[in-house]
Parts: sequence; C-alpha cells; structure tokens
Amino acid sequence: MAMSRVQQWLNRPGPTLISLLKLILAGIVIIAVIFLIARIYQSERGAPLQSWHTWSADEMNEKEIDHATFADYQAREAAIFAEMQRDITNTLDDAEKTPLNRYYAQSLVYPARFQPDWNRSFILMPQSTPRGAVVLLHGLTDSPYSMRYLAEDYRQQGFVAVVPRLPGHGTAPGALTRVNWEQWLAVTRLAVREATRRAGKAVPLHLVGYSNGGALAMKYALDALNDPALRQPQQIVLLSPMIGVTTFARFAGLAGLPSVLPAFAKAAWLNVMPEFNPYKYNSFPVKAARQSWLLTQALQQQILLQSHHQGLASLAPVLTFQSVMDSTVSTRAVVASLYRHLQSRGNQLVIFDINQAAELRALLRPDLNNAVSNLLPPAPRPYATTVITNATPATADTVARNTPANQRTETVQPLHIAWPPGMYSLSHVAVPFPLTDSLYGLQPAEKNQFGISLGAISLRGESNTLSVGLDTLMRANSNPFFDYMMARINHHIACSHQPDIATCFGEQ
Repeated sequence: MAMSRVQQWLNRPGPTLISLLKLILAGIVIIAVIFLIARIYQSERGAPLQSWHTWSADEMNEKEIDHATFADYQAREAAIFAEMQRDITNTLDDAEKTPLNRYYAQSLVYPARFQPDWNRSFILMPQSTPRGAVVLLHGLTDSPYSMRYLAEDYRQQGFVAVVPRLPGHGTAPGALTRVNWEQWLAVTRLAVREATRRAGKAVPLHLVGYSNGGALAMKYALDALNDPALRQPQQIVLLSPMIGVTTFARFAGLAGLPSVLPAFAKAAWLNVMPEFNPYKYNSFPVKAARQSWLLTQALQQQILLQSHHQGLASLAPVLTFQSVMDSTVSTRAVVASLYRHLQSRGNQLVIFDINQAAELRALLRPDLNNAVSNLLPPAPRPYATTVITNATPATADTVARNTPANQRTETVQPLHIAWPPGMYSLSHVAVPFPLTDSLYGLQPAEKNQFGISLGAISLRGESNTLSVGLDTLMRANSNPFFDYMMARINHHIACSHQPDIATCFGEQ
C-alpha cells in the first residue's frame, strides 16, 4: 500500500514538482534572510567604526608592483604613512585622544615615536660581502615587526635580509578592505628581486614566512618551479604557516553582505576593537578572512597539481615550526595538505605539543592528550619530525623527540627548557617572539619599550568588564622554545652552503 502511494506521488503531473521546487527556494530565501538579520544584529552590537576602520591606503596594484623597484615601493609607502597622519591622526576628536590609541600622536603606543618604525618595510645588510639573501614575510593584520628577530639573525649569518610590509598592513585596519592576496604575492616577487639585486645570484636564497606569509612563501616557491623568470629559493622556513584556514573563512564573504548598505557598514568587520597594539591590528575585516581563504585554496590546488606531476621533487627543503594548538590556521592542513605531498629530501616538521604536566592536564580537554599522535601519521614518514613535549608528566622540563625521515627509531634530546608556570600551550601568534620581547614577551627585557608590554599582562577581575575579549590577553604571545628554534634555523643556514643539503640534515 505504501509503495503504491509513493508510485502515485512520483507519477503526479509536473506542477507538483514545480511546487516542491518553489518550496525549496522559499526555504532557502527564508534561511538567507534569517542569516542576514542575525548578522546585522551581531555586527550592530559591537563598537562603532572609527576613522581608522573607514580609511584605506592608496597601495600599488599587482601590475604596478611587478614593474616597480623596492625604492619605488618604499616611496609609495612613505606617502601612505603621510596620508594616514593627515587623514586620521590629525583629525581625531578629543574622545579618541587616549593614551593607548595607536593613532593619537601623543599616545604611549604611537608607532612613529619609536625608531625604527617596525610597521615599515626594511632591509638589513651584513657587515661583509653577502653570503646569502633572505626574504621574510609577516602575517595577516601583522607588520614587519614580527620578522625583526629572524631578520637580524640572518644578517649576523652574512645574509641580506629583506622584510617588506605587505599591502594593507602596518597602517590602519581599514586598509585591509581594499587589497587582495595577489598584491601580497606581487610584493613577495618584488622582495626577491631586491634581495637578489643586493646579494647577487651566486649566493643562496631563503624564504621565511610567518602565518599568511608562510602561504605566500610556499606559493612563490611553487610558482618558481614553472616560471624561469622567478628565482628559486634554496631553503624555505615556515612559522605557523597558513596552509589551510577554518571553514568559516570560506563563507566569510557572506558575513559581509549586509555592508553593501551604508547603514550596515559594520557587517564588513568580524572584529571591531580598540587599536592599542602599535604593530598589529586588533580589528579584523571580512575581506581579509576571505583573501586568506582564497590564497590557501590556490596554494592547496597548486600543491596537488605539482604533486600529481612529480613537480615537488625539485622543491627546496621546507622547515616548519607549528604549535599543535592553533586557532588561527589549520594545524592538520600543514600535515595533510603540505607535508604528505612533499617529495624532495631534507624536509623537517617541528611540532610544539601542549604542556602535558599533570597539574594542567586535569583542566584540558581529554582529547588533547593525544593531539600530536592524532596529527602525525605513523612512522616511517618521508619527512623528519620533532615533537617538543614534556620529559615526563611529572615535570615541566621538556625534550625533543626526533624521528628522522623514512625511519621508525625515535631519539630523545633533553632541551633543558621548562614550560613557564601557567602556560599550557603555545599559540599561533607566539612562535616568532622570544620571552624577552618588549611587546609580546612573557618576561620582557625592557618593559613598555613600545608603550605597552602585552605579553606580560596578567589581569584578574570580574568578567564582562573589558573592552577586548579575554582570548586577546590570555593567548600565549611568546615562545619559550625560541632559542631552540633559532638554533634549528641556524643549522639550516649553515647547510645551505654545503654541496648536499639533505646529507647535512642527516639524511643519507
């Protein structure tokens, strides 16, 4: 009887099917309207937009960048900063002139007070004839400040270090609403041209990328495999690389749809927060999230295509440092979308585990106890791995568990480094900064050198009181394993001058 009714329904004339389609369409429209209303409500609850959210810079476009010199780019950069001072700093009303507003000239965190201004592109030259060249790329909403320590280390090793400010960064968060990832990649090409011009083609070229800069470094390296006009790097170093992002970023553009109406301009922002950090935006526009997703999609598709045609065999060795806990980028994508496809020798992945000390484990989600083993495939793996973890559950002391490429045997190296009290993991933003950094360090060597020491802030009080989210202040901002990381990078630098890089890395 039931089957007969089904058959009768299927045999109904066309209008019934059309009615069904209309119902489905009506349902989609209703869901879309509900989403837009919810999005408008959510965005309107936040803080109002300020001039630094609505101002945008006159950045070079992709074509202009590809035809510019680095001096041209820096000249435009200087003009942009002058425009920002004229349009934002010089027009603030009294309510906006607060001690921790980075756009107020008399504030404690006004970037132009400090020399050099780490928001701007910079180049470090070695004291003697260059032994190499390196391009260092900062992350999204970030600035060249995050690359200062690595750039200085490379300079001391005899490298020319070129650190560009990527378009839309270092000025005001509104500038990120007018740029795209193709412009960032064009500046990567420009920086390589400048590094080569200053150091020559006969010395090694390294690419170092942090977060979004890691995606750009990989994209450039893959482009160079098929484009003889692009110089290929000899080594690639990645810190918290943006190989993949959260699923939400894919649909971030939808969240900004209400902003096409001027009355709902705030919907173009995922976060609107006070700007008290001199070298990083706190506010985050929808377009920036969308551009990060588009970049990672282009990168992942290119990795798959090159892997399919065995093109990754000639890719430079990749050394990556990644916290197993990362709420900004996908840690799994580093393994599943990058390392599993690498075919060259000398690739190494360093994972910072959570703090497994017994007194903290009781407060952590149970699934995190096996976060690293769930992330990495079983050995042997075609790349070397190092896991930085507790020596035992009873101590905060740490060890490095090293597994060479294509081997099952693990060796344990004591690090003589202990987790700082209360730190239960690293984070996406912590990796490039030592504990002694004045802005982000947990133990700043010079407190408030840049007006505020964010990494040393430890607040206690009632909830629902602060104008910023607790995650902004609770997140680890510096890396207790920074010296170990730099030692690994320096070994890579030394290996770049050896005839067989893979052998220098311990691969036979």
